Amino acid sequence: MNIIWSQYRIAADIFLRAMGVIYFLAIYSLWSQIHGLIGEHGILPVGMYLHQAEAYLGGKSFHAVPTVLWWLQGDVALEVMCWIGMSISALLVFGITPLACTILLWILYLSFTVGGQVFLGFQWDNLLLESGLLAILLAPPVWRSSPKTNPLPSRLVIFLLHWLLFRLMFAAGYVKLASRDESWWDLSALTFHFWTQPLPVWTAWYFHQAPMWFLKFSTAMMFFIELVVPFLIFAGRIPRYIAFGFLMLLQFLIAGTGNYGFFNFLTMALCLPLLDDRVFTHGNLIEPIDMPKWKNTALSAFRWPVGVVVLVMSLVMFSSQIVRISWPAPVITFVQQFAPFRSVNNYGLFAAMTKSRPEIVVEGSRDGQNWIAYEFKWKPGDVHRTPIFVAPHMPRLDWQMWFAALGNYQHNPWFMNFLVRLLEGEPSVLKLLETNPFPEEPPRMIRAVLYDYSFATREQNKDEYLWWNRNLKGLYCPTLTRR
Repeated sequence: MNIIWSQYRIAADIFLRAMGVIYFLAIYSLWSQIHGLIGEHGILPVGMYLHQAEAYLGGKSFHAVPTVLWWLQGDVALEVMCWIGMSISALLVFGITPLACTILLWILYLSFTVGGQVFLGFQWDNLLLESGLLAILLAPPVWRSSPKTNPLPSRLVIFLLHWLLFRLMFAAGYVKLASRDESWWDLSALTFHFWTQPLPVWTAWYFHQAPMWFLKFSTAMMFFIELVVPFLIFAGRIPRYIAFGFLMLLQFLIAGTGNYGFFNFLTMALCLPLLDDRVFTHGNLIEPIDMPKWKNTALSAFRWPVGVVVLVMSLVMFSSQIVRISWPAPVITFVQQFAPFRSVNNYGLFAAMTKSRPEIVVEGSRDGQNWIAYEFKWKPGDVHRTPIFVAPHMPRLDWQMWFAALGNYQHNPWFMNFLVRLLEGEPSVLKLLETNPFPEEPPRMIRAVLYDYSFATREQNKDEYLWWNRNLKGLYCPTLTRR
């Protein structure tokens, strides 16, 4: 009996099904907002974007902007693509034709990410594409996936999954220290983080009230998990189990104190390949199943070239991020050729801690004297409204409003498009908001006012039911008037 001690058939099967769940959540979340974001009358219509890309790039446009939306434009096409994506995700969850499903889902999500422009430019969108590409290499060529009959996963692909998780976690800690932000070095960052993060939740308010020693200890533990624990991934079977526990704990804590879409769930899924089959079979070994020789040869001919490309690109990008290596020009050109597919990336969130919370409040008026605010669904606005959990849903307009508030409207041209759509009373854009204070007719004037927000104190929360304090800073951009 030919027994392999380090098997990952069960973990691979669970990981692929988890990817199906995450793809479903990501596409379902996008489906609920896609018309208002990039639809025909959305904030950034994808048809106009592709027309401009073709005019500027000419024959290079498809390589630079790889998306099937070149041929499938319009609101109906976007709707159909979302439904197809959710249906294929469900098939993957149930282990039906996993190889075909992972290929189609990667193509679909790449198309959404590229066509989504700034609204799908988050790190976890790229992380889903990179994880999705490795899922293709991991998926068995079977009609129905089962750990008992699936062939052994490729050792190269398991290594690439471990390597991706290492890069993701280690870079998260490294960029914080490399930024030279004093709040990371003196461990005081969490005194700002809970109320300055993009979409806080009510638990963040309670964590913000914790004593300083606890916040500093939590920051130190985070650095330990992000900078030390990842090395356990390559230190043997038992250390990998320990790494699994620490990394999962960190993701649960992040997910429990903030809204980061599907990011934490995707990272948890990437932790699954740290567990080999003996975890699930109580130490009993599983006899491997042999594939037909021709099928094994065909898979190797596909997996190894793609796997080597991923490995080389990731080494170049990661090493350049950490030690700033000057790679030869042919290597850089090689990496640049594959960069538009967003499937090998650098990572690292919250490099520099945000220490204030500017918030944009959009207001409309019929006479220029009486202004009424548009309330967003998830981002802070009404100071009495409780910050709520929304993940794994990813409210992309609310997130972009956080980034816009940190800069100016000149660097966020989509924001002016957003205001114009409100002046027009565009239904698909208004659906992205919690309230429309002008249901009968759009306002004649619209403006964006900038406030400085901070968490309310314990006394204010108890006596006045306040969650936020805010102070007016001024106009964010010029007032727009409808002709």
